[in-house]
Amino acid sequence: MDTDRLPGCYRHPDRDTGITCTRCERPICPECMISASVGFQCPECVREGSGTGHRPTANAARTIAGGVVAEDPQLVTKILIGINAAVFFAGLLAPASAVQLQLLGGYVDYPGGPLRGVAAGEYHRLLTSVFLHVEWWHIISNMIALWVIGGPLEAALGRSRYLAVYLLSGLGASALVYLLTEPNVPTVGASGAIFGLLGATVVLARRLRYEMRPLIIMVVLMLVLTFVPFGGYLRVSWQAHVGGLITGALVGLGMLTPTAAKHRALVQWGTCAVVFLLAAALIMLRTAELT
Repeated sequence: MDTDRLPGCYRHPDRDTGITCTRCERPICPECMISASVGFQCPECVREGSGTGHRPTANAARTIAGGVVAEDPQLVTKILIGINAAVFFAGLLAPASAVQLQLLGGYVDYPGGPLRGVAAGEYHRLLTSVFLHVEWWHIISNMIALWVIGGPLEAALGRSRYLAVYLLSGLGASALVYLLTEPNVPTVGASGAIFGLLGATVVLARRLRYEMRPLIIMVVLMLVLTFVPFGGYLRVSWQAHVGGLITGALVGLGMLTPTAAKHRALVQWGTCAVVFLLAAALIMLRTAELT
């Protein structure tokens, strides 16, 4: 047996670490260690509190991004999967109404009819289209990817920050689709938002100094598959995938850049606001072009 090997984190035994909790002395990895007045503490010791009389969240265990460690660290991911599934089954029951959720830049229902779509002011389509799928294989593959990529990221960021990455990635993906795709082409699916989670995961892995090569290979492979042509009604939208990936990486940088605790929320939510405004600018530019 190799006696020189460092002990494994008590929560993640596969991760060797030389850091221990200053209170219970259990080994903790970078994801689990929480800054204390002296050294680092594990989530359980921080959750127990220091008896200072502060509100419960003051002594709550925090993620690496500053979010509160939740009892169910994958709750938002489960809810997102549930919403996608519910919308899919609703679309099966009322297929004609599904067009109201699709990202269609501009179209008319009949010759001479009024313009409809995002160009006509129906901006809700930019997000509702992210929750719509038209084939079984489409939603199953996306939900598996959401669970595999999203679950660990939610645990690392915390619920609100994770949800911000997901929604802004979906919006960024739709914005690039709207900007670069013909206005009458329907584009649906959660893959743009999922690519955003993947972009944020790359930032997280770099922040924690994990081995990057497997993750980079995964990103490259998924991008290669993005540009492989598929026949039939549903085509893979490279605009959505690239837009989501870039947006997720940008928001991830804002969430995970090391910052003093008192300025962290300002940097994180300020980054979200800037990304939202950039997406809005692209959307307004395209709308002006189409109208």
